[in-house]
Amino acid sequence: MQNKPMDISEFIDDSPLSRYQVMVLTLCFLIVLLDGFDTAAIGYIAPELIGQWGISRGQLAPAFGAGLFGMLIGNFAFGPVADRLGRKRVLLLCTLIFGLGTLASAQAESIETLALLRFATGIGLGGVLPNCITLSSEYSPARHRMLLVTLSYAGFTAGLGLGGGVASQIIPLWGWRGVLVAGGLAPLLLLPFMVWLLPESVCYLAGRPEQIDALRRIVARINPDPRWQQQAFCREGAAQASRSPAALLFVAGARARTLLLWLTFFCCLFVFYLLTNWMPTILRDHGYSTAQAARISAMVPLGGAVGGVVMAMLMDRMGARRVLPWLCLLAALALSAVGAALGDGGWLFATVFLVGFSLTGALNNLSILAATLYPTQARATGVSWALAAGRAGSIIGSMTGALLLAAAGSAPGFFAWAAAPVLAGALALFAMARLDATPTVLKSLA
Repeated sequence: MQNKPMDISEFIDDSPLSRYQVMVLTLCFLIVLLDGFDTAAIGYIAPELIGQWGISRGQLAPAFGAGLFGMLIGNFAFGPVADRLGRKRVLLLCTLIFGLGTLASAQAESIETLALLRFATGIGLGGVLPNCITLSSEYSPARHRMLLVTLSYAGFTAGLGLGGGVASQIIPLWGWRGVLVAGGLAPLLLLPFMVWLLPESVCYLAGRPEQIDALRRIVARINPDPRWQQQAFCREGAAQASRSPAALLFVAGARARTLLLWLTFFCCLFVFYLLTNWMPTILRDHGYSTAQAARISAMVPLGGAVGGVVMAMLMDRMGARRVLPWLCLLAALALSAVGAALGDGGWLFATVFLVGFSLTGALNNLSILAATLYPTQARATGVSWALAAGRAGSIIGSMTGALLLAAAGSAPGFFAWAAAPVLAGALALFAMARLDATPTVLKSLA
């Protein structure tokens, strides 16, 4: 084995996928699943809060908004911290925060207290997803990276969907507080297994000579060939290690990509949360029953789960920049078609599924794309801040639905207007695809 240092990412790419890596991806899936469950929990208990506390729907807005603002702060804060201190430490801390925050929320006696606790919970939730994406990406070989990280990320969508089924079983027995107790205990029970089984990022360890023994133990678990134990490892971008993670997002060659990525996240999450919050109401107003509106709206996350996996497989073959712009363009066309299909239940199911397939599928893979655009020492910051830009879009989308509906004047007009931001996101991705490749962009994007 050569003594010349080898990029640790090349070792991951050249080695067969091991059971150890599958374990890491599975743990990330479970963490993200609980993150998704606790993110959605407030929505599932909202009707119970209205009934028990005698409050209006409008009075619930602070609790919804506080959680999203907390996630925005968590996105901004924990990315740079993870790049400095390690992915695992931040994941453990954030899991502890959102577990305790959700558990404490079960004891709230007023909407003001609940909003404050949801804000604290959101800070922890905001730090989990980007660091899980980053860790999954760094343990996945390039040849299957999009698919493997998408499967890990799918835990978030699964958690969103799981919340409804769990809440329907728990609320009749233990009320809305039982949902939050379950959502708080689950991550706290997972935490010891994370401490024991979850490794630190190999890319992070490769940049720290004092962690060489820890890195060699992980290398041996991934590929037990004894020759690798004598190999020296490094990480890409080591020459820029003295620069702050945030600064690396805006160096020459990365600045335009960063801004275009943020624009895409903002536009797509704006529309995703606009649909999540307002589609059931629009469908009910258009003559569909509550149950029908719920089933049709469920096609968005269902379509996203299918689209995320299918598109990840395609991107592993063709490259992200050849697929994602067209996927966003398809989402814009599908949104416009929803308005035309409102009078036909069958076509409406199909078009809403297509919206989920394309829009949510694009969002799933945008997060993974963000992890490939930046060097190791800025990767968690890059993913976190891109999600923060999207979180700002989600907050605005949640708050402006009524205004957009009034401006559009009709349900078909609403969906046509909703297509416009997604079209802007597609154009941003097309512009990103035209930029020349730089050393910080992986070959899978070429």
